[in-house]
Amino acid sequence: MFIMNTTKNIFISHHHKDDKSVSDFTNLLAGKNYNIRNSSIRVNEKNKERLEKEQVPRKTLERLLNIKMRWAGTVVVLIGSQTYSREWVNWEIEKAAQLGKRILGVFMHGGKDANIPENLEKYGDGLVGWNSEKIIAGLEGEDVGWCASSGESRPPVTNVKRVVCQ
Repeated sequence: MFIMNTTKNIFISHHHKDDKSVSDFTNLLAGKNYNIRNSSIRVNEKNKERLEKEQVPRKTLERLLNIKMRWAGTVVVLIGSQTYSREWVNWEIEKAAQLGKRILGVFMHGGKDANIPENLEKYGDGLVGWNSEKIIAGLEGEDVGWCASSGESRPPVTNVKRVVCQ
């Protein structure tokens, strides 16, 4: 079940080589009248060289990511062929857990079980395929369970229970 014309603030954690998939993801949900505002960082051509040459201080990136993630209600992790090996994706997942954010993994087309980031297994709230109904249910806070890349259900590695104190 989804709520029409809902807007959600999310942070999309992804490998920057998968930037196009971020647009594909937002378009998938927009096609279901479900709007998302993504606060994650996407690399433009001006900054790409600076990042690749590590000319941006780590503390600067951490501060920026922290600000952008605090704004979001949910962190979505797009899982592609190299996601598991990305230090920043694992950092973002751990930061999201520290902030008490809901963390939802989504297999991109071609994503495999071996591509799941270690910290998603530790801190994630669910893992689904490229399925708009399941993704929307996860963004709405429903328990969507854990799926293997084959689409079959699997148990989570850890059961994470989040409590937000106010």
